[in-house]
Amino acid sequence: MDIVKEAKRVLRVEAQSLLDLAERIDETFSQAVELLYRCKGKVVLMGMGKSGLVGRKIASTFASTGTPAFFLHPAEGVNGDFGMLAKEDVIIAISNSGETRELLEVLPLIKRYGNRLITLTGNIHSTLARAGDVNLDIRVKEEACPLGLAPTASTTATLAIGDALAIALMGKKDFKEEDFAILHPGGTLGKRLLLKVEDLMHVGTSFPMISEKTLMKDAIFEITSKRLGVTGVCNNEGHLVGVITDGDLRRALEKFSDLFNREASEVMTRNPKWIEKDALAAKAVQRMEEFSITSLFVFNQAGDKVPVGIIHLHDLLKAGVV
Repeated sequence: MDIVKEAKRVLRVEAQSLLDLAERIDETFSQAVELLYRCKGKVVLMGMGKSGLVGRKIASTFASTGTPAFFLHPAEGVNGDFGMLAKEDVIIAISNSGETRELLEVLPLIKRYGNRLITLTGNIHSTLARAGDVNLDIRVKEEACPLGLAPTASTTATLAIGDALAIALMGKKDFKEEDFAILHPGGTLGKRLLLKVEDLMHVGTSFPMISEKTLMKDAIFEITSKRLGVTGVCNNEGHLVGVITDGDLRRALEKFSDLFNREASEVMTRNPKWIEKDALAAKAVQRMEEFSITSLFVFNQAGDKVPVGIIHLHDLLKAGVV
C-alpha cells in the first residue's frame, strides 16, 4: 500500500461527503435551528457507539457557544437516567442506519414526555427518521474505510452537521465574543475580554512614584527596588508630571557627569502614557504596542491627574493576555 496515496484518498472521500452534505442543506435545516432556538430547556444529544461519541462533541460545541446541552446515553436513559430529561428539552438523536435498537427503545419515552425530536440519520425512510419532528439527512455515498464498515465519512458528516447547527444557532442568538469569554474564562480570549487593567495593576507600596524634586540617586533606588524599570514623577499636588525609564537613565548618564545629584525633573520625560483602570487589559497591550513602551500609568478615569497605579507588560504576559 502507498501510505501517502491512501491518506489522500481518505481525506478526499471525507471532503466529498461534506460537499455533498452542503448541497442537501435546505429549509429542513432551518426548521431544526428554529426548534433549537425556541427550546426553553436544554439540548440533549443521544447516540450509540461512534454516533454517541460524536454526540458528546456536538453537545460540547452547543454548550460552549451559548446553548445549554448535554449527552444522554440511551441505554443508561432507560435505566434511570431519563430523570435528567425535562419536558422543555429538545432531543437530537443520531443514528446512521436510523434503526439503532437503543434509540428506538427510548422513542416511546420521548413521545410520552412530549419532547421535540430532531433526528440525524443516513436513511430518511428509517424508523428513527420518521419519528422525528425534523430529520436531517446525513447519508454519505461511501465510507473512507476500504471495507465500507468502520464509520469514517459518516461520522465526519455527522460532526459537521452538528457544528453547522451550533454555529447557525449561535448567530441567530447573536452570541458575541463577550459571551464566549464568559463561558471560557480560563482561555486566552476569556482573559482578553474579561480581565481589566485594575485586575493587574501595581498599587500601594509596589507602585513606583517619586516627586520632581527627588534626587536621582533616590530615584534610581526607587526604580530598582520596585523592579518595573520605571518610576512616575509627581508634583507637590500629587499630579503625574513625568516618567523616568531605563532609557531616560542611559541618556542622562551621557548628559550629566553628576547625575546622582540632579533632580528627577531634569531627567524625566513629560506627558507619560496612561490608561483608565476599568479599561480592558487587552486595550493596555494595544496602547503599549502603539507607543512601543512597556508600562502605563493608571487613572480612575480620563481627566484625573493623580495616578492610582501602574501596569507593566510583564503583568499582561503572566496573565496570558498577550
